[in-house]
Amino acid sequence: MRPLSNHERARLRWQARRGLLENDLILTRFLDRYEARLTDADVSALMLLLEMGDNDLLDVLLARAEPKGKYDVPQVHDLIGRVRAL
Repeated sequence: MRPLSNHERARLRWQARRGLLENDLILTRFLDRYEARLTDADVSALMLLLEMGDNDLLDVLLARAEPKGKYDVPQVHDLIGRVRAL
């Protein structure tokens, strides 16, 4: 596991900023806890997840919906599990 560089860390946090405050709070809490331990696969899964629209993302993060289509992959499910566990 290669640690994220300061630039990669800042970029990831910037991309995790969302239009809905609830998403911001959830993702910031996740990054505060796990950022130093994220693997390349985790970062890829998070970047894929961040492609979702804000409302769809919130529904997934709050377990009101499950990821579908291109988001329905094991790495995304693992990441979502850790986010929901916080």
